[in-house]
Formats: sequence, structure tokens, C-alpha cells
Amino acid sequence: MYDIPFIDLPPLAGASGTVRLPGSKSISNRVLLLAGLAEGSTLVHDLLDSDDTRVMLEALRALGCRIEPEGAALRIGGIGARLPVHEAQLFLGNAGTAMRPLTAALAVLAATQGGRFEVSGVARMHERPIGDLVDALRALGCSVEDLGRPGYPPLRLSGTAGGRLATERAIPVRGDVSSQFLTALLLALPLVADRGDVAIEVVGELISKPYIEITLNLLERFGIAVRREGWQRFTIPQGSRYRTPGSIRVEGDASSASYFVALGAIAAQGGAPVKIVGVGSDSIQGDIRFVDAAEAMGAQVRRGPGWIEVQRGRWPLAGLTIDANHIPDAAMTLAVMALYADSPTRISGIASWRVKETDRIAAMAAELGRLGAEVVEGPDFIEVKPMRDWKAASIRTYDDHRMAMCLSLAAFNPLAGGRVPVRILEPRCVGKTFPDYFEALFGLASAAAEDLPVIAIDGPTASGKGTLAAAVAERLGYRLLDSGALYRATGLAAQQDGVSPEDGPALAQLAARLDLRFEGARCWLRGREVSDELRLESTGALASRVSVWPAVREALHALQLAFRRPPGLVADGRDMGTVVFPQARLKVFLTASAAERAERRHKQLISKGISASITDLRADLEARDVRDTQRSVAPLKPAGDALLLDNSHLSIEESVQQVLDWWAERQVFSS
Repeated sequence: MYDIPFIDLPPLAGASGTVRLPGSKSISNRVLLLAGLAEGSTLVHDLLDSDDTRVMLEALRALGCRIEPEGAALRIGGIGARLPVHEAQLFLGNAGTAMRPLTAALAVLAATQGGRFEVSGVARMHERPIGDLVDALRALGCSVEDLGRPGYPPLRLSGTAGGRLATERAIPVRGDVSSQFLTALLLALPLVADRGDVAIEVVGELISKPYIEITLNLLERFGIAVRREGWQRFTIPQGSRYRTPGSIRVEGDASSASYFVALGAIAAQGGAPVKIVGVGSDSIQGDIRFVDAAEAMGAQVRRGPGWIEVQRGRWPLAGLTIDANHIPDAAMTLAVMALYADSPTRISGIASWRVKETDRIAAMAAELGRLGAEVVEGPDFIEVKPMRDWKAASIRTYDDHRMAMCLSLAAFNPLAGGRVPVRILEPRCVGKTFPDYFEALFGLASAAAEDLPVIAIDGPTASGKGTLAAAVAERLGYRLLDSGALYRATGLAAQQDGVSPEDGPALAQLAARLDLRFEGARCWLRGREVSDELRLESTGALASRVSVWPAVREALHALQLAFRRPPGLVADGRDMGTVVFPQARLKVFLTASAAERAERRHKQLISKGISASITDLRADLEARDVRDTQRSVAPLKPAGDALLLDNSHLSIEESVQQVLDWWAERQVFSS
């Protein structure tokens, strides 16, 4: 997950490949609570690892559940509907799928077994209404105390052992604000169905019915067979109790699938589809019906059990008029697909958007407007007209994961007459449901080389360019090319094969078939990790000798260019700005003195327990400088348009900030 203040998406022009979805948030948190309440232990496979599931897991631990990893799965030891802990303060972040059902479950348990529990969250959670659920719980006989504004978290749930609830009459709950209120009662009331049937009556029109289908499906897996009369009355049979199914698998998140279904409809051309693995024709999630809406707009779709394949069909997409009550979360993606349509798209039945992580109707209207779209919003609808003039925009996400993910699709504007970047502010919010969303998107996306930003950082040996480049890449969320590592790896490979550093043709053949793999700062050569070996002084000296051969540099050139992928690249070396990426938007050349570089290198070696002489180090650095500046091909020198940065007396942070300031001056939108 990108833990940075913003990420810039370059103009993207195509997409293809396979994405594996994380587990469904809705299913994950329901399964965790059910497993925590059940008798016995449950092995949960493919659980979503996200902010929302982490707060649920922490809450279950605080309530006495045993939670242990078992391979890639998680084993949940249930409490068997008996409270081992009778007092706890639970912080639930902005997770509605944790706040609502835990409030209901703890309210009925505290009322009958005794206890005192406080539930709270982030500021936005304290703005999300829960009054209709609280009213239903109070009517049942639960003690629920408002600790802040009435009808909103935080709440205190309390009671004394031996208390009895009014389960002999149907419990009313409104269904027209959030289906999570009904889900919360359905999950909580089997805990008190020992004396008779327990019925729930829905007041008003029930929204988001497919989410109730998920709840009923999972209740059945844990031994609760709910009887229902349409969508108005639900009955939990007397004697119901939670029993573990032994193991359960969480299917991929259908709401998250919507971004990649839309991606295929917009950007998968020429017979190369976007394939989505983890959810498909056998899904129990209502948001799988988003695929039908995407097909109505023009997507070409194939699907089977656990997978969906999508590519562009009709283009431009067709505008759509849809009541999206049945797919409220996924419908947000339709609003962005509307930018690529040839007629207006109207999405209604989405009043629940107003009480989500943010007011999504207002937020979507505002951010689409920043992109240049003409948008009309109403109390329960949004209408988006086809885009006429794309604008480079900084998109606010409002700490709402779905805002960040669906609006990232606006970066594919070159396919609809635009050619502008899109900045997503606070991208870390995707951690709520899809921590690796942007990595997954960039793994599928492609762009014209000239649209992919490159920052080239060159300089002599030991000038700190590698450290600087890595820090800049991390701050921007860009990919990193340590070109020196390629030459050092070539030198190591030559040493392993007994190839002389003086045999240019043999070195070039070796470089052309270099088996090299990078993961962050770690590197594998021929399947063996060589990260530490690459940093040795002897390896650096070897790299300086092999890099003088033009054929070696030519052999590695294509490999270096291949690092230029979305969202952008920071490349460090000695000829990044002059030879490899001469069109880089920013070129920086470090100019630290040999004396300063020798002192830095000496401190590094001493810190690793390696003895060294500053005099010898300086002499070696100066010799390398001469060799690098006098070689016939790609001699070490600043590019004509490079900015010189003397970092002799600058900290790493000061150097990084200077490069970021220069970079900000070259952007088309403000930081």
C-alpha cells in the first residue's frame, strides 16, 4: 500500500492481464464475527487483510477470542455465545461492517450476561448514523447509552447478568437508511433465541437487499436457518445457536471487481482482456450484478466460477439510466465509466451514498467536476454527462477507499481525447478494502513512453545518488532503477563464470542474458540473493571495469528502458540523463567532492565492521572518476539541462526535499 500523501497517475492508454482480488470486506467481517460467536474453532481462508478486518480482529481478541495464523489461513476460536470478557473499550476505525454488528451483538450479550462495553471510531464514524439500530435495540430491552451526539457513535452498551429481552414480539427496524442495521440484528439475535422464535420486521423499503442475501447465506453456513417473508419479516427459529462449519473460504470482493470490470470495458483492446480472479458467476455477493450494468454500457464479458474476463466492446460506452439500489457500492464505478460514454448516465436509488464513509453523492459530484465533467446531483441520484474537456486534477478522497479506486480510472483519459495526469490525494485510504490496489492497477496498465515521467539522478561513485533516488521514489510512489546494480551484477556474474573484465564481447553476451530480479532494495542473481555482495567495494570496482565496454552498455540498455512503467520512474546512475533517458522531465547531477564522498564511504564501512583507510578510499574514488569521465562511450558528465546539486553539506532529507521541490515545479497541478 502506498503510504504517501498523493500519487500521480500518468495518462494511461491501455490495460490487459490478470488481477487476483482480495477477499470481500462484507463477507470477511461477517465471517469473523460469526466465527467469534460460534461454538468451536473456524479456519478462515482468503480473509481480506485490510484496515476494516484488522479492527474487527482486534475487537474479537479484546472480547476473548483465540486467533492464530495457520499457514495462509486464520483460525478463530469462538466464545460459544458466552462472554469470557465483560468489559472492554473497542475502537473500530471507520468500519461500518464492524461497528453495526458488534454494537448489536454486545448489546444483547451485555443485557443478558452482564457487561459494560464502549464502541467508538474515527471522527467520520461518529458522523455516520446508527440511531435506527439503537432504537431497535432499546425496544428489545438493551441498555444503549449515547456518549456523544444522540443517534451516533460512540456508544456504551451495558447490562446485568440474568437480564431478559423482549423477544416475544417482532422487533422493528428501519430498512431505508442502511441494510447494515438489519444485518446487525440478524447476526445478534440468534444469541438470544433460546426461549422462542425471534422475529424482525423491516419498516419502510429495504435498501441494498443483496447484502442481506450475503448475511442470510453466511448465517446458514454457521447453523442458523432464517425464515423470511419477502423483505419485510425475518424469523430466527427457537433454539438457534452458532456452530462452526469447520472451515470457510472468503470469495473475492465483488465491489473491488467493479474497478477492473470497468478497466476492461474502457482500456482492454485488441483481444487482450482484463481477467479478474476470485469472484465470478458463482458469487454470493449482490455487487456481482455490476457486470450486467457494465455490459449494458458496452463491456464485452465472459465469466465462469471464480473468474471474469472483460474487454472493450462498444466504444464510446453507452450512457445508462439505472436504479442502483441493488449495487450501491459498485455503482460509484458507473459514475466514472460515464466519463467515457456518448450520452448522459443517471444513477438513482443511491440515497445510502450520503451516509457512507463520506457523503459520496456530494464527493463524487465535486471530484468529477474537478476533472471537467458536468454533473447534476440530487438527494438520491447523480447524473454525469459525457466529458468534453479533460482537466489535470488533484482528486480528494475524503478518506474513502472507493473514491480513490474508482476515480483512478480517469487516468485512462487518452482513450477519450484527453492526455492529462490525475493526482489521487491520500491514496493510503485504499487500505480499508484493497491495500494493494494501485500496485494491481499498475501491473495491468500501459502508457506511451513519452507520458511516463522519469527523474534521472546521476553522479560520481559514492555521491549518494542511490540513497537519494530510493528516497525520492518512495516519496512519489514511483519505480526505482539502480543502474549501478545492473553493472555490479554483470561483474558478479562474470566473476562466477570466470569471464575476464577485459573480455568485452564475452561480458556483453553475459549481460544480454542476465538473470536478475529485484524486490525493493533486494536483488537476486540467477536465483540467489546477492543484495549484500552488490554493495561490496570490490564489486563496485568490478562494475567500473565492465562498464567501460560499449557492448556491455548496449546489452543493458534495453533492460534499463524496461523499468519505465506506470506510474513513473526514478533512475540513478552515471548516464541516466545523458544516454538512457535523455527526455527525462527532471535531471539531477550530484557534485559532492571526492573528500566528502570518501568520508561518507569510510563511515559506512566502519559501521559494518569493515576496516578501511580514508586515504585509500579517496584515491580509489578519484581513479574511478577519471575512468568514468574519460571512457569513450557515455562518459560521466551532467546532461546539458541537468540541475546541479552539491550535497556535500546537505542531509539526505534536505537533498530529497530539493529534488521534490524541483519536481513539483514541473507538474501541471499543485502539490
